[in-house]
Amino acid sequence: MSLHADAERTLKEWSAPEGAAPEGAAPEGAAEQETLRLAYLDHLQSHPDGMWKTCRDGHITASALVVDPAAGRVLLTLHRKLGMWLQLGGHCEPEDATLAAAALREAREESGIAEGLTLLPGGPVRLDRHRTPCAWHLDVQYAAVAPAGARAAISDESLDLRWFGYDEVASVADASVVRLVERTRALLG
Repeated sequence: MSLHADAERTLKEWSAPEGAAPEGAAPEGAAEQETLRLAYLDHLQSHPDGMWKTCRDGHITASALVVDPAAGRVLLTLHRKLGMWLQLGGHCEPEDATLAAAALREAREESGIAEGLTLLPGGPVRLDRHRTPCAWHLDVQYAAVAPAGARAAISDESLDLRWFGYDEVASVADASVVRLVERTRALLG
């Protein structure tokens, strides 16, 4: 199965969740996530190259929020090009067999945690569409649990890499990241 086919399968099987809202923001409902899911599927059907950075109309990306549930914290990167605190992730590569594998690869590369990261079961946590300097990113967001005592190491793609307590994220990151943290926490129970 190609990565394009895996992305279509993943999005067809994914159920849009009800989401929590950052403080002061309206709750994100399943309807907004469902709209994005359908838009992603439409994009893939009309763009055979829709998985790749070369698709200027936008492309699917894969990311993972690295979480340490025992310590109540998440690992965020200060993105070198965007200057924002974000979850780890980025463009899919030809060697990625699945979207989940792409998200996990990105998390390993950008966190420096080479072993022990595991994706939460159940597929993506949420979707987020955002404009970047290269094109629209149609991001499929996962969550990865870090092993106990994991030590992160900054990569060339980051200006900084830091663990933040759940309650600190809203003071450094945008609403999209806050929603990803809240949805991940809900899934963790």
